Amino acid sequence: MRPSGRNLDEIRPITIETNVTKHAEGSCLIKIGDTHVLCTATVEDRVPPFVKGSGLGWVTAEYGMLPRSTGSRMRREAASGKQGGRTVEIQRLIGRSLRAGVDRVALGERQITVDCDVIQADGGTRCASISGGWVALKLAVKKLLKEGTVTTDPLISPIAAISCGIYAGQPILDLDYSEDSEAGVDGNFIMMGSGNMIETQISAEGSTYSRSQLDELMDLAIKGIKDLIIAQEKATE
Repeated sequence: MRPSGRNLDEIRPITIETNVTKHAEGSCLIKIGDTHVLCTATVEDRVPPFVKGSGLGWVTAEYGMLPRSTGSRMRREAASGKQGGRTVEIQRLIGRSLRAGVDRVALGERQITVDCDVIQADGGTRCASISGGWVALKLAVKKLLKEGTVTTDPLISPIAAISCGIYAGQPILDLDYSEDSEAGVDGNFIMMGSGNMIETQISAEGSTYSRSQLDELMDLAIKGIKDLIIAQEKATE
């Protein structure tokens, strides 16, 4: 029995509220269980120096957790003068995951920055950020298309991410914090709507795993990704 009472293959409730901020070209508040992330997309007519002159667009991301998004207050990273290694790793993951679903030629020489701010954390914040980040990105692109700034939709496929792991000896879908903290194996799966894989992060936290268990986790991830993409498409209709 999972602490939440969910079935082994059951994702937490998903809600996505769009256009939650006034100024961003695209925004949403994604809630996956008790993990809540505010995602905003900003369009700029510039690109990083290493892209300038190429005719290609760029999608990047930044990630952060608010001080009381967790059980005890975390110090703001700005107060220490630098980002932590975990933050840097996660925002790079978000950026390269979202870029996988973008035709950078069709986007043109402009940059879209997706900011993911964790308001409340209960496991799976990087996955929620990627899934919500895609919604914010799509809304921003829809605005560009409506304005005629871009003439061809640069979005290739929806992108979503989900966690899976082995808890109490059983492969489970979408770990919350109580499960994540006790899981023997913990993994994150980032996929396109087509089913193609973008990135898989999986590690033995307290026990090893077999090939057959890996296959079970992959099957669970595919199921969870389908649920997320349905929610994304509904939110961006």
